[in-house]
Amino acid sequence: MKIIIDAANVAHYKKGNNGKAKFKNIIAAIKALEKGNHEFLIIADASLRHSIDKKEEYEKLVDDGIIDEVPVGNIADHFILETAEQEHAKVLSNDKYRDFADEFHDIKNMRIPFTIKGDKLVLGKSKKPKKVKNLLQNIADEILNEIERKRWEVFTDKTTQPFSPLNVAKAAILRLDTSNEKTVGTRIENAFHRMPMFKNIMEMVDDVETSAPYVIFVLVHPKDYKSAVHDAGNISVTVADRLHLVNRPLIAVRNDLFVKPGEFALNIIVSDEVEDICPFNVEVRINSYDEMFVKNNSRNIASTIAARLGSWKFPYVSVKSDMLMEKPGEFDIYLEKGGKPDG
Repeated sequence: MKIIIDAANVAHYKKGNNGKAKFKNIIAAIKALEKGNHEFLIIADASLRHSIDKKEEYEKLVDDGIIDEVPVGNIADHFILETAEQEHAKVLSNDKYRDFADEFHDIKNMRIPFTIKGDKLVLGKSKKPKKVKNLLQNIADEILNEIERKRWEVFTDKTTQPFSPLNVAKAAILRLDTSNEKTVGTRIENAFHRMPMFKNIMEMVDDVETSAPYVIFVLVHPKDYKSAVHDAGNISVTVADRLHLVNRPLIAVRNDLFVKPGEFALNIIVSDEVEDICPFNVEVRINSYDEMFVKNNSRNIASTIAARLGSWKFPYVSVKSDMLMEKPGEFDIYLEKGGKPDG
């Protein structure tokens, strides 16, 4: 890890009785970082040479190039933060740099606090950056936008309804046959409750797969996934019965990042238009803070994209850390044709 020593802040830690900054504090910082095998730079406000106790020893380190003084015309704190950002480095300092919080948003994570006990400097821990809200949704949104820019039709509606198997059946029927909106409620409820439970949904899938007129993608939160799958057979039969379809629609339940617990959305597609394999695989380049979080949710990203694009198999979503993504929440999306499909 590369660390920049804020020499003035370190030297002024518990100043001596004479009010002078302590040269030994800088030496303690050097020893601590060398012991930890850290690469480091020492940057000092040019005025420090006038307030430090061992001036000659300090100036020798400056002359030898071990300590870099802030160039004339620069604000020391800003220069240190800017250098740290450019070098992807941490800053050893107890200064909270509040005056620059608007420009440098990640100061809490950038800064390493310290204490000095005797002649030893003890490194503290940087605060973890706050998670950016809706990061997964932002990533999924950007992927869908990229796919749309490539002239593919994408289901972008974020409207949801309270989840229950009955509500899913009602919504599907209303979407497929809007002419019966006024009378559908009671009749569907009675029909639904008369339907037997399907113990083996895969038998239904085998029968319907090649002849289903529609594929109804039921988009749910992961917490509701099992319940939706459990009632997929009843939903399919109810829709076919109410609309007098010769063949039952196929119900495909998918986790969707835009759906909250207890809610659902529907993407209904004519079966002939459903893609067998997702036409694009996705590479997400992300900052190091969010890398593991996004990797752990890559399956949900893939499910969301497949359901809203209308493909049976999920895209392959790879997540890679990128040093150019410096702040929490930063990411880039790259689409690739072909590659390894994941279903």
